[in-house]
Amino acid sequence: MPIESSEITPEKVYKRRRILIAAGVGVLGVPLIDKAYGIFQEKQDGQMPFPKVSELPNEQSQPLVPTPYETITSYNNYYEFGFGKDDPSKAAKTLTTSPWSVEIGGEGADKPGIYDIADIKGESAIENHIYRFRCVEAWSMVIPWNGIKLSEVIKSALPNSKAKYVRFTTINDPQQMPNAGWAGGPYVEGLTIEEAMNPLTLLSTGIYDKPLEQQNGAPIRLVVPWKYGFKYAKSIVKIELVEKIPQNTWWLQNKREYGFYANVNPKFNHPRWTQATERVIGELGRKPTLLYNGYAQEVAHMYPDVENRLYFF
Repeated sequence: MPIESSEITPEKVYKRRRILIAAGVGVLGVPLIDKAYGIFQEKQDGQMPFPKVSELPNEQSQPLVPTPYETITSYNNYYEFGFGKDDPSKAAKTLTTSPWSVEIGGEGADKPGIYDIADIKGESAIENHIYRFRCVEAWSMVIPWNGIKLSEVIKSALPNSKAKYVRFTTINDPQQMPNAGWAGGPYVEGLTIEEAMNPLTLLSTGIYDKPLEQQNGAPIRLVVPWKYGFKYAKSIVKIELVEKIPQNTWWLQNKREYGFYANVNPKFNHPRWTQATERVIGELGRKPTLLYNGYAQEVAHMYPDVENRLYFF
């Protein structure tokens, strides 16, 4: 169902030009948040098991209010352009984002190729999705993404039986990025093929109907709203359909603190940060963290055991 812009955010903040996709547009009201958080807190205290996903409150009952554009573009983690939150936005705009091509291949693709980003965008309609964004550092935003479904790109590569995972590689150019190679090479991320084909998963090319800026992962980045933000590979240059699980960058850096799945869950704390609550950038105080960042109804079926830490770190 189309969502009126007046129901989402003031027109002066975000003038919609396209129909917003309803999936993922919503947030718990305060009473429901308290109810859901109480369930998880009791589980952390060892008093009761997790509820069934079908028993959770409906997080899609109210519209989300996007974080201001100025905040989204000035508070970022992009270590190739600096280690402070404001460093990436202040860094010299050295990254050349046009022309830009993405190599799509791997042993799981029967139709590999190198595609100009204009061709990728032209083959699929640009959609608008307002999603919660949750960093593993326990801060959050709400971001109105513009992009295309990753599933459409994967389908165009004609996946075969070896396409069990999707591996993403980002640009690693010391001439364009001050801290290129901080991780020992290009930044790498991965998803299962089922996660990649989920309709919530996007390849984003913009925010607020504006092209992505350098600090936000221009010109094309991954968006997986039920996972922690380090899964959102930026400035992608290669997408591979592969048979073996990809060894993503942070997983290789520290397996104790970062895993492959990295799904948002208030029960499982990061060794350095609680995940039970989060700090909303631009707001005071903290609020409860939602299971799968509020998208449990759409994604929980992919993970057979909500009690298994494997799926969260």
